[in-house]
Amino acid sequence: MKKLLIAACFLAGFGFQSQAQSISENALGLRFGGNNGFGGEISYQRALGENNRFEVDLGWRNDKNFDAFKLTGLYQWVWNLEGGFNWFAGIGGGFGSVSYDDRFNNGDFDEDSETFFYGAANIGIEYNFDIPLLIALDFRPEIGSGEYSDDLDLDVALSLRYQF
Repeated sequence: MKKLLIAACFLAGFGFQSQAQSISENALGLRFGGNNGFGGEISYQRALGENNRFEVDLGWRNDKNFDAFKLTGLYQWVWNLEGGFNWFAGIGGGFGSVSYDDRFNNGDFDEDSETFFYGAANIGIEYNFDIPLLIALDFRPEIGSGEYSDDLDLDVALSLRYQF
């Protein structure tokens, strides 16, 4: 009887542990998306609690016609679906700067630059592997101010992050 009770306690403990899927303390990787011309971004996530985190993404672009960067910060809530699958939603914003050769836009020979601000939200799904790898697919609408980012941009991205 004593062995059966011990085995039941181990099984119950294992069941509670596998149900309580927690998010990683830190995750660092790349986010591949359209991002209004910026493409890939360096992405960092920091857990703030048991089911929420802060994500920071830095995108930059260097081209013969323009140079630009974009920094996004998002507060996210994470919910476990089943096993390693989570879904998340978040809200935040960011800013960026673009400096481009005006010949690229209207044929003049003047250089021009602009700083822009935007609000963002996102929703997505992620899978947390047994190894320290997190893969995610998310959708991020952004609405901004400034000539470069003055409308609604819709971004879909695939992310790969190392968790530590």
